Amino acid sequence: MQNDDKHALISDLINLAKADEKITSQEYDLIFRLANRMGVTKEKVKVLLQNPVPSKPIFSELERITHFHKLLSLMNVDGEVHEKEIIVLRNFGLKMGIRPGAIDQILIKMNDYEDKIIPTQELLNIFRAHYN
Repeated sequence: MQNDDKHALISDLINLAKADEKITSQEYDLIFRLANRMGVTKEKVKVLLQNPVPSKPIFSELERITHFHKLLSLMNVDGEVHEKEIIVLRNFGLKMGIRPGAIDQILIKMNDYEDKIIPTQELLNIFRAHYN
């Protein structure tokens, strides 16, 4: 994955974290951890926090599902889900080409779990049901 693509994905996370007009320490930590896994430096993340770059299209279905899962995890990491975050998450999903029914089912299903994190296999099953 090219650096520009990585920066766009991290910027998506930042924009979601900023949706409720504050970034919690848990959100910062998750953004930095995900960036580190992608090989993006802490210094670059700090730059992106001030100046996020625009989203880029994600072509692979697996990459779209993975990115949506990261966004969903970020939204839930601090235990506070705000309506603005849900709207931003839904819009990211639609922009990535995820079907509205899949997004809605995921948003409902996350409430079945204490930490609101849907297990990966269950998330994949939801996507399979909507794409087959």
